[in-house]
Amino acid sequence: MASSNTGSGSSFPKWQIALGLGAVSAVGLSYWYLRTTKKPQLKDTSDTISIDESVKEPAKELSPLERAQQYKTEGNDMFKRGKFDEAINCYNKAIETCPTEFKTELATYYQNRAAAYENLKKWSSVISDCTKAIELNSKYEKALMRRAKAEEVVKDWENCLDDVTCVCLLQQFQNQTALLMADRVLKELGKKHALEAMRSRKPVIPSKTFIKTYFASFSEDVVFKKLREVGDPLGQGELTGFLKAKLAFATEKFDEIIPACTEEINLSESESPYKVEALSLRASFYFLTGCMDKALDDLSTIINTENCDAKIKVNSLIKRASIYMQNEKLTECLQDFDKAAEIGADVSDVFHHRGQVKLLMEKTDEAIVDFKKAVDINPNFSVAYVQKCYSDYRHAMQVQDVPLLMESLANFRKGIEKFPTCVETYVLYAQVLTEKQDYLEAEELYKKAIDIDPRNASIHVHRGLLRLQWKGEIEQAVEMMKEAIKIDDKCEFAYETLGTVEVQRGNLVVAIDLFNKAIALARSEMELTHLFSLRDAATSQLKVTTRLGIDSQHMSSKS
Repeated sequence: MASSNTGSGSSFPKWQIALGLGAVSAVGLSYWYLRTTKKPQLKDTSDTISIDESVKEPAKELSPLERAQQYKTEGNDMFKRGKFDEAINCYNKAIETCPTEFKTELATYYQNRAAAYENLKKWSSVISDCTKAIELNSKYEKALMRRAKAEEVVKDWENCLDDVTCVCLLQQFQNQTALLMADRVLKELGKKHALEAMRSRKPVIPSKTFIKTYFASFSEDVVFKKLREVGDPLGQGELTGFLKAKLAFATEKFDEIIPACTEEINLSESESPYKVEALSLRASFYFLTGCMDKALDDLSTIINTENCDAKIKVNSLIKRASIYMQNEKLTECLQDFDKAAEIGADVSDVFHHRGQVKLLMEKTDEAIVDFKKAVDINPNFSVAYVQKCYSDYRHAMQVQDVPLLMESLANFRKGIEKFPTCVETYVLYAQVLTEKQDYLEAEELYKKAIDIDPRNASIHVHRGLLRLQWKGEIEQAVEMMKEAIKIDDKCEFAYETLGTVEVQRGNLVVAIDLFNKAIALARSEMELTHLFSLRDAATSQLKVTTRLGIDSQHMSSKS
């Protein structure tokens, strides 16, 4: 469905299609600023079952520490031979014998015993021994990583994230194993928090720009066309039902639309001339306010209604498919698109929206076919045209097809001439030019887009990202993003992106607050999962840097 980050008809979450920061994983948006300047360490000793061996030759008369070291050496030998219970007994003796003031040595014995427990899959014992080792040596990377692995097995996501984040910080984000684990854990933790948030989430009417963007992504939405017709008697007497909803839409009183549609739907068949239209409009606003299950119910009712206008049914299939995509039900999504294509083979919207799904699936060649068909059916559908240009560009870059690349860039320029008021044409072309490092031309395109739609906050965010990438002007970029929030305090994209920049600057408390504001505006479980992952990464970094006494701003400046 419609995205809020470009200003017209992109139908899916903003981090998925042509995001200015690029396609990144959940952990990427929180760690990207450190990772971009460091080469990952491909070999990591913490990824293997290992024990620490700093062996001293025993003297004839052994001190308690030397006897403890001897027990450890015996334990290491048993460990290597796969005799883990015997190794544990040796480490027990080492721990019992070692004087308490030798904290580093004691930490090693506990960590080695944890390694033996790990081989026996005794996860609680692994966690317990690693905890003791870390209490003795707070920056003991092997113990932190081993405890994180055990916590991942038992699904203790919060503590696992803190431990693996600690390893990432201590190793300056060069431990590839730790980075991959952080990414996995953030996704799991994000899903957990998203599910909890969806249960208590209250519907939120999005910004006017988002609503406009959503409806602009459909060229043949019969109900939307009726909303803009002037033939109905809006000024004659008290309006009810769908006509009341139509007036609310025209006057931008969007919170009145769902109750008015419900009023129409509750009328008897003989009394309701607009029942299907009311169901369609209510479904759209259920989607826009994040009530996905209710939207699915209304759309399914339309789809299962006999003698329904074919174009309304096709539109409902497209919208239901898009919700399935947001809910990660890809099979159901594609099935609905197939049905829509069967019923509405001449409806451009079917192929435009399916093309977007194919882009998300990284099936660029199939996306190109769909976008081409969308444009062939309706050459004046500006959103489909620019998406075709973008998919052609992406495919050309993937297969290194220079003629196709040049053609796609030429078509972007033709699109601006043909659709001079289509904001998405300017924004997507500017993103392509940014990728090509044609920064000055991209800047001019963003300026023109702002002139066309000055209330579109997302354009200001994209321009800020350009400034950051082009000239490293972080303060100016931040001011542009703050200006976006002043323009539209419901611009989720602005909060998310500014939060990411504040992570870069080491302002973790500020970043967490911004992510929370984005979370309050998110509509789907998919969006929430992504945003919670960003927030959880920043929160974990804040906890760990505080605990270790690391200056988070110093960490970001070092990168």
